[in-house]
Amino acid sequence: MKVTVYPSLLLGELEAIPSKSMAHRLLICAAMSEGTTRVRCNTSSEDIDATIACLRAMGSNIVRIGNTYLVPKVTVYPGQTVELDCNESGTTLRFMMCIAAGLGLCARFKGSDRLFERPLSPLDEILTSHGIVISRDNGNRIIQSGRAFPGEYKIRGDVSSQFISGLLLMLPLCGGGSVEVEGKFESKPYVNLTASAIQQSDVKLQCEDRVYKVFGRYDLRDCAVEGDWSNSAFWLCAGALGSDVTVSDLDMDSLQGDKGVTDALRKFGAQINISKNKICCRGNKLTATEIDVRDIPDLVPILSVVAACAKGTTRITGAARLRLKESDRLVTVSDMINNLGGKALIEDDSLVIEGGGLKGGQVDACRDHRIAMSAAIAATVCESEVVIRDAGAVSKSYPKFFEDMKLLGARIEVEE
Repeated sequence: MKVTVYPSLLLGELEAIPSKSMAHRLLICAAMSEGTTRVRCNTSSEDIDATIACLRAMGSNIVRIGNTYLVPKVTVYPGQTVELDCNESGTTLRFMMCIAAGLGLCARFKGSDRLFERPLSPLDEILTSHGIVISRDNGNRIIQSGRAFPGEYKIRGDVSSQFISGLLLMLPLCGGGSVEVEGKFESKPYVNLTASAIQQSDVKLQCEDRVYKVFGRYDLRDCAVEGDWSNSAFWLCAGALGSDVTVSDLDMDSLQGDKGVTDALRKFGAQINISKNKICCRGNKLTATEIDVRDIPDLVPILSVVAACAKGTTRITGAARLRLKESDRLVTVSDMINNLGGKALIEDDSLVIEGGGLKGGQVDACRDHRIAMSAAIAATVCESEVVIRDAGAVSKSYPKFFEDMKLLGARIEVEE
């Protein structure tokens, strides 16, 4: 899909869509719990659908009625063979490898080619050392069997927080134990979200000195998925660039790491206004800054757009893990800024962006939802239109993104 977005500031109010991160976690916890759990979540996405498809393959006949998912417990038994299609969702693959290990399933994983190019080490070695047999077929896809041992697990914290979260989700299924995080601990807020979902499920979880101890069985009752700070960040950054957008249904006490967008925008000089559960951002002579993104890597594409429109040179550091996302985001973000008439350079694990404004042009989203949405927000302040190729990638996390943008007054042309 090709989308053309013409320059025009946005105006209006939107309700935050449900958090994709929490939806994954709560749906999994629900499917591991006795009985049927109601999970309130008024929208979906390709990634959430991938997790639901995997849970259905395990016998949880999930149905959606209105804004609620009815999630019965999985019916699989140890040794049962299942095929789990993770589509393009790295979260789904990593979580489901651990869930399958906890349940003792013989699982064959399907998904996009890019999905299986993303790193699985050291998760696969840790699972292998705890009773799991993992191999790959001719298409590089994963085949897994065995049941994970209870006990102690140790894992590096600087590759993917999803590995840590997956192990935490697994432990209640195999008798409990602990996960110790070694070395640098990046994207810790995502692990905090996992801990919160597990605790909501009546599982005992304690954390001391980066050692998470988990015991008990899942028993999640009816719950709701909170608003998504990650996708709301696009509208808040649009506000920093001159639009007037208010986002509602955001929890100011949320554990989501991408709530840090407010701190990042304040560093650029933007003003954040909060009233009850509504938030808006106003830009006023944005100036360059330096931002460490180790805990907020998903914000880099849209913060880079803000940086390109600020006065001075911004340095975004701690961004090495961006190479392991849906695209190599160090490359695709810098290409986006440069193709729109800005100036961005890659220096080791950092992005250096020279401010001064953007002109317009063409952007290849490279099947990356956050590149597509960032380019669209950039178009609001460009001198001429922005043409986004592969714009359908937004369906991965925010299928109605362009519809919502139109509701705010954007002029958009779509070519299927």
